[in-house]
Amino acid sequence: MLQDLILKNRSYRRFDQSEIVPMRLLRAMVEAARLSASARNMQPLKYMLFNDSDSCSRIFPSLAWAGYLKEWTGPDDGERPSAYIIQLGDLELTDDWWCDDGIAAQSMLLTAVEEGFGGCIIGSVQRQRLRDTLNIPERYKIIQVLALGKPVEEVVIEDMVNGDIKYWRDKEGVHHVPKRNMDELIVNFG
Repeated sequence: MLQDLILKNRSYRRFDQSEIVPMRLLRAMVEAARLSASARNMQPLKYMLFNDSDSCSRIFPSLAWAGYLKEWTGPDDGERPSAYIIQLGDLELTDDWWCDDGIAAQSMLLTAVEEGFGGCIIGSVQRQRLRDTLNIPERYKIIQVLALGKPVEEVVIEDMVNGDIKYWRDKEGVHHVPKRNMDELIVNFG
């Protein structure tokens, strides 16, 4: 059921780095994005795929990992992503991809989850550093990075308490994600 995949699709930030995400899966993820809806059918998104350790080690320093976990600088060696997909906007097509980036990212992550992998959409990117590292032409705007791998952490969804949206980790390293309840989300007027 789709809802089961959505529930498994958490923002994983720690992985079994030795478990390589196969290139065929990265390509299948982009195929899922390609087949997804696109505003005006413009299809302005492009992707860079990486699953080799050298490229992954070059990409890693350009990323920030968990804004609410101030004391955590990111996954340790051995728990870092074994693959990345860099999502780009092709500025020669348009500078407005509306919501295409989110639709595509969700489609890609659901494809990964279905195959037993997981990931995290990272928007906190040192874009110029990454551009320089990978020689990305100015034609392409770096939108976000999907960090991917075989998850090694447990992520638990729980009810939000007192309006606190901040995710957190307990002593055992379990990642807790508060969610608003349904009654708060559904509003009707008139």
